[in-house]
Amino acid sequence: MAPSPQPRATVPVQVAAGGSGSSSSFSSPFAPPARDYTQDLPDDILALVFASLSPIDRSACSLACARWKEVDAATRHRLSLDARAGLGHAAPALFVRFAAVTKLALRSSRGSGADSVADDGAAAVAAALPSDRLARLKLRGLRKLSDTGLSSLAAAAPALRKLSVASCTFGSKAFVAVLQACPLLEDLSVKRLRGLPDTAGSATSITEEIKFPQALSLRSVCLKDLYSALCFLPLVVSSPNLRSLKILRCSGAWDLPLEVITARAPGLVELHLEKLQVGDRGLAALSACRNLEVLFLVKTPECTDSGIISVSEKCHKLRKLHIDGWRTNRIGDFGLMAVARGCPDLQELVLIGVNPTVLSLRMLGEHCRTLERLALCGCETVGDAEIICLAERCAALKKLCIKGCPVSDRGMEALNGGCPSLVKVKLKRCRGVSYECIENLKVTRGDSFSISLDIVLEHDAGSASENGVHETGEAQITELSDQIASMDLPTNAAGSQSSMHTINRFRSVVSAIRRRFCNTQPQ
Repeated sequence: MAPSPQPRATVPVQVAAGGSGSSSSFSSPFAPPARDYTQDLPDDILALVFASLSPIDRSACSLACARWKEVDAATRHRLSLDARAGLGHAAPALFVRFAAVTKLALRSSRGSGADSVADDGAAAVAAALPSDRLARLKLRGLRKLSDTGLSSLAAAAPALRKLSVASCTFGSKAFVAVLQACPLLEDLSVKRLRGLPDTAGSATSITEEIKFPQALSLRSVCLKDLYSALCFLPLVVSSPNLRSLKILRCSGAWDLPLEVITARAPGLVELHLEKLQVGDRGLAALSACRNLEVLFLVKTPECTDSGIISVSEKCHKLRKLHIDGWRTNRIGDFGLMAVARGCPDLQELVLIGVNPTVLSLRMLGEHCRTLERLALCGCETVGDAEIICLAERCAALKKLCIKGCPVSDRGMEALNGGCPSLVKVKLKRCRGVSYECIENLKVTRGDSFSISLDIVLEHDAGSASENGVHETGEAQITELSDQIASMDLPTNAAGSQSSMHTINRFRSVVSAIRRRFCNTQPQ
């Protein structure tokens, strides 16, 4: 009996259309198709595909064919350019192709700042810009650009709504031309300018020297890392409709400027103060802002309970309050109790280096019925009694973060029956909490509840290897648990016995690692 023929590998056959009869030819599996089916896609669908790509992939795809290049150019609204000296020569061709750009970023890397575009190049870019479309402009590291260059760019973008500059060399006078040329400007961010004069903390003379036009449309101003940010005080006070103000890591005394700002812009809704020389007098000035909803006080060591009390007595709409006390212990129970009494709509409270006790936490739970997010970091007085108080009083709490606080299993077990809305808990450097307690909370509260514990052991010198072993053990626990959860169990009996034996071995390893690493207590 003849053996049955063995199956042969098939080769794809391409049928050529057209002509009389039919002809077939053998081709490679990687040969292009007979026709390009992407040509059937409308331009709108193709534009949606391009929008989902990364900038590098989109640029590569735009060179595939003439149609893709046209669709990409007609629908590309964001463009980021390396702003070297030769950009002025390439600008006309660039903006003829990308005529739909509404967001433009001119960047110069830190090492090439000396070769960045200068005033003449900025003028060439301004002449080629789609002036009726550009709404956002970002300038980074343009060290050769002066007041004249910024003025030319602003004059070419009358529809500009957002301007962000950082690490440039022009001064505050350049923004006078910006406000004059861009009446629709809403958002201004200024960071690390190098062309500012040394004001030595004086604000009166600057106000008389620089006259900014009234900026009725300006809603948000951010001043960051400026050694003479007081130069922008006239700009801020010329914005009566200002809603958001961020002053971050700027030099100078800010008590008096805040009084001037809040008197001219009482409609402030959001205020961020970080690493500033500001005290209770500046906080008392915020009482003029009755619509204040968001307040960040980060590392302002001169602020005390008195300033927080003055804010809470007038700003009853406060929703978010972040306080980084920098372990100065000048803000505590008295200030927080005033917040509880005066801000019933509080939804988010972050305390770093602040030491609340049961007194203030009880009042926060009773009066702030909408408190949903609470973070307690580096609070030396937050122990089991405070967590039990939160579990009993904060019915609306959804997210809780505890970091570096002396809490233990006793306090965390109160969350089993308290805080019915709680869905997420994050613990870090809480060495009194065990993993067994965490597992019990997970089981008790169900699958919709998420909790994480990150223990960082702090031993004396020479114990760095123990920390490494502990972190390794914790990583192994996570890895092994994931492996167990993802295992596929066989259906036959023999495979089931083998699988159960493997699972039992995994469980024994997990238990050994828990005993060895996770329950290690500091000596």
